[in-house]
Amino acid sequence: MRVLVAYATRHGATQGIAERMAETLRASGLDADARPAGSIASVDGYDAFVIGSAAYMYRWLKDASDLVRRHRQVLRDRPVWLFSSGPVGGPLDAKGRDQRAAAVPKDIVELAPALHARDHHVFFGAYEVDRKPIGLAERLAAPFMAHLPAAARESMPTGDFRDWPEIEGWARGIARDLDLVAVR
Repeated sequence: MRVLVAYATRHGATQGIAERMAETLRASGLDADARPAGSIASVDGYDAFVIGSAAYMYRWLKDASDLVRRHRQVLRDRPVWLFSSGPVGGPLDAKGRDQRAAAVPKDIVELAPALHARDHHVFFGAYEVDRKPIGLAERLAAPFMAHLPAAARESMPTGDFRDWPEIEGWARGIARDLDLVAVR
């Protein structure tokens, strides 16, 4: 069974998640490719799909949402899993809310049911305070971040919060589900 793991990323954390998923799917006996969503012109030849994006301002990146909308007819008739990455820090935000639940992108409300997605999972991402801003929102926020008091900047969660065993476990679950589909 051939699986496409498509991703949209700004700083590379989501790419790392997608590549680890593809590696895990291959280790489970599947033929899996990890590819940037913006580079995919055709989804022909794939039997199943894992599609993910970094989430910014409660939205998927355009490349991922465009891929899904362009190929909706094919995707809805094949097994599809969706994932998002983005929250950093601990499991709860400053107001005590579950960060994963709060980080579900608005696009998922539309896309998951339209595709009959088997699951949507939010993974923690990575954030480095000194990274170069990419995109309008980051460029606009950068001057404000620079003028925050040192204590406020230092209290922001930075680092790599991706949970590799969780990511691999989710991918192994997809492989098990695809084994069941192949048997039918």
